[in-house]
Amino acid sequence: MWMRRDAAAVWIFLGPSAVGFALFYLIPFVMGLFYSFVDSPINRHFAGLDNYRELLASGSFRKAAFNTFSFSAVSVPLILALSLGLALLLNSKLYLRQWLRTAYVLPLVVPVASIVFVWQMLFDWNGSVNAWLSGFGVDRVDWMKTEASRSVIIVVYLWKNIGYNVILFLAGLQQIPKDYYETAHVEGAGRLRQFGGITLVYLTPTMFFVVILSIMHSFKVFRETYLIAGDYPHDSIYMMQHYMNNMFTSLDIQKLTSAATLMVGCILLIVMGLFAIERRYRQFME
Repeated sequence: MWMRRDAAAVWIFLGPSAVGFALFYLIPFVMGLFYSFVDSPINRHFAGLDNYRELLASGSFRKAAFNTFSFSAVSVPLILALSLGLALLLNSKLYLRQWLRTAYVLPLVVPVASIVFVWQMLFDWNGSVNAWLSGFGVDRVDWMKTEASRSVIIVVYLWKNIGYNVILFLAGLQQIPKDYYETAHVEGAGRLRQFGGITLVYLTPTMFFVVILSIMHSFKVFRETYLIAGDYPHDSIYMMQHYMNNMFTSLDIQKLTSAATLMVGCILLIVMGLFAIERRYRQFME
C-alpha cells in the first residue's frame, strides 16, 4: 500500500517534467529523425540514406563539422586545465578567496546577449584590444574577419563556462579527506606525487562529469558566435549550428534534420566512449 502511494507521488511530481520533455525534446527529435529519411516533408516518400549522402557531399557541412569538432578538441582540454588550476588555487588559503569565487560565478548569471556588446567593443577594428596593441607598437588585428576569430570565440567560451567548472572541481576537492595528504606528506610524497596519487584519483567522477558538460557547452557555442559575428561569420568559426540555422532559413528540412541527427549521434558516441574510459579507469584503480 505504502509503495503504491510513493509510486503515485513520484509520478505526480515527475509527470509535468516528463510531459514537457516529451513535447519539447523527445517528440521533435523523433519527428526530425523521421524527416531525415524522407524526400520532403510534404510527400514523405522514403528516401533511405540519400539525404545523408547529399549532406556528407556538401562542402559547407564538412567545413562546419570540422570547425565544430576542432573547436571542441582545443577548447575542452583548455577549459579543464584552467578550471582545475583555478579550483586548486581557490581551495588553498588565498587572500580574497571568497570574492574570487563570486567573480568566477558572475558570467553564469549575466545574459549573453547583453555582454556581447562588450566583447564586440573589445575586439572591433577600433576596439580596446587593438588600441592596447597599438600602444605597444603591434599592428592592429581584424579579429572577427581573420583566423583570429577562433581565438576570440575560445576566449568567450572560457569566460562563460569556466566558473561552473571551477565550482564543480571545488566541490570535489573539498570532499577529499585532508588526512590523506598529511599521511602522504609524512611518508615523503611531494606535491606532484600527492596531486597524481590522491587529487586526480578522487576527482575522477567529478572530472568525468565536467568533461561531458564542457563538451556539451562547446557544441552550444553558436549563440555567442552568432551574436558576435552574425549569420555568416569567418570560415574558421562557421559551426554546425550555423549550417543548421542556414538550412532552416532556406527551409531545407532534409539537410537540417540529417545534420541534427548526425550531430546527436556523434555526441552519443563521444559520451559512450567517455563512459567506457571512466569504467576501465575505475576498474584499474580498484
